[in-house]
Amino acid sequence: MAQPLVKKDDDHDDEDYSPFLGIEKGAVLQEVRVFNDPQLDPRRCSQVITKLLYLLNQGDSFSKNEATEVFFSVTKLFQSKDLGLRRMVYLIIKELSPSSDEVIIVTSSLMKDMNSKTDMYRANAIRVLCRITDGTLLTQIERYLKQAIVDKNPVVASAALVSGIHLLQTNPEIVKRWSNEVQEAVQSRAALVQFHALALLQQIRQNDRLAVSKLVTSLTKGTARSPLAQCLLIRYASQVIRESANTQTGDRPFYDFLESCLRHKAEMVVFEAARAITELSGVTNRELTPAITALQLFLSSSKPVLRFAAVRALNKVAMTHPMAVTNCNIDMESLISDQNRSIATLAITTLLKTGNESSVDRLMKQITNFMSDIADEFKIVVVEAIRSLCLKFPLKYRSLMNFLSNILREEGGFDYKKAIVDSIVILIRDIPEAKESGLLQLCEFIEDCEFTYLSTQILHFLGNEGPKTTDPSKYIRYIYNRVHLENATVRAAAVSTLAKFGAMVDALKPQIFVLLRRCVLDSDDEVRDRTTLYLNTLGGDGEVVETDKETKTLLFGALDIPLVNLETSLKNYEPSEEPFDIDSVSKEVKSQPLAEKKAPGKKPTGLGAPLAGPPSTVDAYERLLSTIPEFLDFGKLFKSSAPVELTEAETEYAVNVVKHIFDRHVVFQYNCTNTIPEQLLENVSVIVDLSEADDFAEVLSKPVRSLPYDTPGQTFVAFEKPEGITAVGKFSNTLRFIVKEVDPTTGEAEEDGVEDEYQLEDLEVVAADYMMKVGVSNFRNAWESMGDDFEHVDEYGLGPRENLAEAVSAVINLLGMQPCEGTEVVATNSRSHTCLLSGVFLGNVRVLVRLQFGIDGSRDVAMKLAVRSEDEAVSDTIHEIVSSG
Repeated sequence: MAQPLVKKDDDHDDEDYSPFLGIEKGAVLQEVRVFNDPQLDPRRCSQVITKLLYLLNQGDSFSKNEATEVFFSVTKLFQSKDLGLRRMVYLIIKELSPSSDEVIIVTSSLMKDMNSKTDMYRANAIRVLCRITDGTLLTQIERYLKQAIVDKNPVVASAALVSGIHLLQTNPEIVKRWSNEVQEAVQSRAALVQFHALALLQQIRQNDRLAVSKLVTSLTKGTARSPLAQCLLIRYASQVIRESANTQTGDRPFYDFLESCLRHKAEMVVFEAARAITELSGVTNRELTPAITALQLFLSSSKPVLRFAAVRALNKVAMTHPMAVTNCNIDMESLISDQNRSIATLAITTLLKTGNESSVDRLMKQITNFMSDIADEFKIVVVEAIRSLCLKFPLKYRSLMNFLSNILREEGGFDYKKAIVDSIVILIRDIPEAKESGLLQLCEFIEDCEFTYLSTQILHFLGNEGPKTTDPSKYIRYIYNRVHLENATVRAAAVSTLAKFGAMVDALKPQIFVLLRRCVLDSDDEVRDRTTLYLNTLGGDGEVVETDKETKTLLFGALDIPLVNLETSLKNYEPSEEPFDIDSVSKEVKSQPLAEKKAPGKKPTGLGAPLAGPPSTVDAYERLLSTIPEFLDFGKLFKSSAPVELTEAETEYAVNVVKHIFDRHVVFQYNCTNTIPEQLLENVSVIVDLSEADDFAEVLSKPVRSLPYDTPGQTFVAFEKPEGITAVGKFSNTLRFIVKEVDPTTGEAEEDGVEDEYQLEDLEVVAADYMMKVGVSNFRNAWESMGDDFEHVDEYGLGPRENLAEAVSAVINLLGMQPCEGTEVVATNSRSHTCLLSGVFLGNVRVLVRLQFGIDGSRDVAMKLAVRSEDEAVSDTIHEIVSSG
C-alpha cells in the first residue's frame, strides 16, 4: 500500500524518505472512485491526483481505457469550489492529454473558467485550453487570448504569453497575429509579463534578422525594467553582434549596451552581460577588462552561486585569454579552500591555466589538500589541467609527475585512473627527460591495478618505450610479476611485452628466454600459444644473438596484408616441407565490413593512441586508391563507407560497392565476384545512370579486364561534385561485361565472347556519407570548449512515431554521427529524451550535436536541435539535412 502523504518527521531525518514510496498504479486507479462521491473531500481528491501525476511523471503509461476513465472522473471535480483542488484538476487534465473527442467535454467548463472573475481560474484555464486544443478551437478562443495578453493581472497575462510560446510551435500563423498585443505587453511594469512578452516577440520575429535588430535597438534605450527581460535582451543583443560580423572595422553594435549592463543593480544582469562580453568572437583585452573586473567582484561574494558562476566564466576565458585573467589569481587562490568543491575545482584549474612557473610548487601543495574531498569527475578536470601545465612548463615535470604518481595510488574509478595514466603517457612521449621516471611509475601502478584494460594497455606501451631506455632490465621484474599474479588477459599481454624486450634488446635475450620457458605450462591457451611462438622466434638456445630484421617486423612491425587474406591463406595452407610463405598472401583488398576512420589530424592521446600494429582496412583502401594514377589528383581520402550489397545472395554475380568520399569527388568501388565456374568475364564495368543525381558528373570509369570464377575484382567509377555542398542522389547501376564460355575439362576460355548486362540494385549517396563517427570521452567538456560562436539552434516537428526510440534512431541514422555517453538508448515509455552526438564533417570539421526530444499523447514528436561546430556553414548544413530529411 502507498504510504500516507505526511510531512517528513524526525524519525526519518537520517534516511531518504519519499511520500510516494510503494505507490502502485492499480491501487491508485481504484482510489479514483472518490471523485464520484456525492460529498467530495477536496483534500483526499488532491492526494489522489498527486499520486496520478507522480505515476505519469515516472513514466507509467495508462491504457486508453484507463486514461479515459480517469479523465471522465476528473471532469466531475469541476463542481467543487475548492481553489486548491481546482488547480490540481487543471494539472491532471494537461498531463492526461485527452483525445479530441474527450476535449469537447471539458471545453465548456474551461471556457467558463477563462471568463471567470477569479484570476486563478482564468490563468490556469488559459494554460490548459492552449495545451489540449487544436487549431480549430484555437481560432474560436483567439479573441479571449488577445485580451488576456494585455490583462491588468500579471498572472493572467503571463499565462497567455507562455501559452503563446508553446502554440508558436504548432500554430505559428495564429500566434503571429498577436504581435500588437505582445508589443504592448513588453512595456508592462510586471517583471514576469515583460520577460515572457519579450521572449514571445523575439520568437515571432526570429526568422527576420532586421526585425530582431530593430527590437533590440528599441529596447536597449532603457524600456526593459525587469532583470529577467534585461538578461534576455543581453542574449538577443549578443546574437545580433554575432550575426553582424562587423569586427573588421572595430565597430561592434550594442557593445556599449553590454558594457552599461555591467553597472546594473541586479546581479543576474551584471553576470549575463559579463559572460556575453567574454564570449564575443574576436574579443580584445580592452573589451574584456570591464567584464573581468565585474566577475572578479563576484569571486568574493557571500553567495555560492555567484562565486561558482564567476569562476566558471573566468575558467572559460582562461582557455583563450589567460593573461586577461591573471589579475584575479589572488582572489581565486582564496577559493581553493571554498566549502563548495565545485568552486574549488574550477578555481584551481583556472589558476593552473593562468599561473606562471614560479607558482607551480605552491599550487601543487594546495591541490593535494583538497583532492580527496572531490568527486572523480572533478579530479579528472584537475588532472587534465596539470597535464597542460606540465607541457607548458616542462622543467617542472618532476613535481608534477610526482603529484600524478601519488594520486595514482589513491582510490578512484576507472575513468579517473585512465585520465592519470593517459597524462603520464603523454608526458613521457612529449618530455624525454620524464620517460624513465614515468615508466617506473606506471610499472609500480600495475602492481596493484584492478582494471584489466589499463594493465594491458600499460604493458603494450611499456613494450614500445621500455627497450629504448638506458637500462631496460629494471622493468623486467614488474612485467614478469604480471605473468603470475594476474588474469589470463593481462598474462598474455605480459608475455608479449617480455618478447618485445627480448627482440629489441639482444643483451636481455637469455634472461627473457628463461622467463618465457616458465610460461609454457600456463593454464590459458592464449598465453601458452604466445609463449611457444615467441620462444621459437627468439631462438631455441637463448644465446645472445642479434634478432634479424624480418623477425622484428613479423612480430612487432606493421602488417600491410589484409587480415582476411592472411586468414584465408592460412586455412588453405597444407602442411608440407615448404614453410608457409607470407609473401604469397595477396595484398589486394577484399570486401569486408569496415571500421570508421579516426579524424585526420586529431591523434588520440594517452593510451587511446594506437601503438605499432596492423593498419585498418580503411588505410588499405587508401593505399589501393593511391596506386591508381587517375585518383591521385583527388586529394586526401576523407572516408570510406561500409560495403553496400547490390545483388541478392546466391545470384550469378555478387557485387557490392564501397563509397569513397573526397573533398570534391566521390569514387564508387564495385567489388565483383563471378560465381559461375563455366564462365570468364572480361572488360567488366558498371554503367551508372545519373538522372536522379543532378549534382554529380562522371569523370572516370576504370573497368576490370578479366574476372575468372571466384576471384574478386574491382571496377571503379569516379564522380565530381560541387565543393562545399552536401551533394546527395540516387544512382542506377548496370553491370556490363563480355562473357566467355570456359571448358570445364581444360579450363580454357573460348576466344569469342558475348556482350551482356546484369541489372544491379540502386545506390544512394546520403548526407551521412559526409560525416565520420568520431566520439568524445567527455561531451560536456567538448561542448563548452567548442564555444557557441557557430552554434545554431532550431526546433522541428518529426510527426507521429511509435515511440521516442524510433525518432532518436531515425535522426542518428540521418546524420551519421556517433552517439556519446550511451544517450542513444531511450528509456521505455519515456516522454522526453536528450541525445548527444559527435562527428567530423567533410573538411575535417568537428561537429557536436545536442538533441532534445519530446512526445505528446497523440505520439507526435518534437525535437530541439542544437549544433556547435568549428565552421558556421557546417552548423547550418546539419540543420538543412534535418529539415530536408
